[in-house]
Amino acid sequence: MHDYDDHEPEHASSPTAHLLEELSLYGYRPFSDEADPRPLPEERIASGAIADMFDALIATMLDTRLEPDLEELCWSTVNIFHRATGRVQRELDDNEDAQRRSQGEQDGSEVRSVELERLLREGLSLIERRNALEFMREAAGDQYERHFRKPWTPRTGSLVHHKTLTAAMIDSRDFLAAKRKAEIEPLLPTGTRVAFTAGPDYTDHKRIWDVLDRVHAKYPDMVLFHGGNPTGGEHIAMLWARNRKVQHVAFRPEWERYRKAAPFRRNDAMLEAMPKAVIACPGNGINANLVDKARKLGLKVWKVGTSGS
Repeated sequence: MHDYDDHEPEHASSPTAHLLEELSLYGYRPFSDEADPRPLPEERIASGAIADMFDALIATMLDTRLEPDLEELCWSTVNIFHRATGRVQRELDDNEDAQRRSQGEQDGSEVRSVELERLLREGLSLIERRNALEFMREAAGDQYERHFRKPWTPRTGSLVHHKTLTAAMIDSRDFLAAKRKAEIEPLLPTGTRVAFTAGPDYTDHKRIWDVLDRVHAKYPDMVLFHGGNPTGGEHIAMLWARNRKVQHVAFRPEWERYRKAAPFRRNDAMLEAMPKAVIACPGNGINANLVDKARKLGLKVWKVGTSGS
């Protein structure tokens, strides 16, 4: 022992100490060039957690002065996952652009090849994250519909459901082709397209469901076109499509662009999408305009009356 032993000089932290400190403060953080090995949340656990969120929020605010704000807050809860899905989708679009640039820069060197492989891994991880967030958005949307008796829809933009992609990709071009397919198919559904039109005052839901069921039995791959009206027969047709798991496309009038001509321009757009036939319920002049134009194009028109079809 020496007199100066109790005055040990300070040492810099070791790499191991630095790593442990980072983990304790921030958790696992992968480097930019390595994949994140952590798993995605299990569907069962995620669904249960989202159900608990809604139950806790509703139980807290029900029968209080904040109850008028409850529906808006629950809508915003679903929108959190919707916005997160959109953010990851934008990152995925940037990744696609980076892959295209990297493809053009390939010169046979290991550096360029490794860079492209890294971008591919990032893209696959982003697809898995996006699909997981979409699942959580759907689970939250189901809770919203369960509590408020109406489907959740975004205020702006589309509500797109992408098919889950696997990791069975062998190179970047396969990845990009699969991504384009996943992007396009939900927006341009394949199948037998059938247009539906009805006035806002026509609410014979039993007759509408019967007719749509018969058409669906004839065309199992049916895709339903409708005007997206929030009331009346078109709204009933939309609810039928959701219940029967039938793909449907809402052709809403562009009022700001076309003003009074918007409904008629909407009719033109619906017919330009090449439906096989038109189901026509009682309505107004706008509905009659669609039927007249469909007949001039030689399309089948199935009229649904008030007492028979």
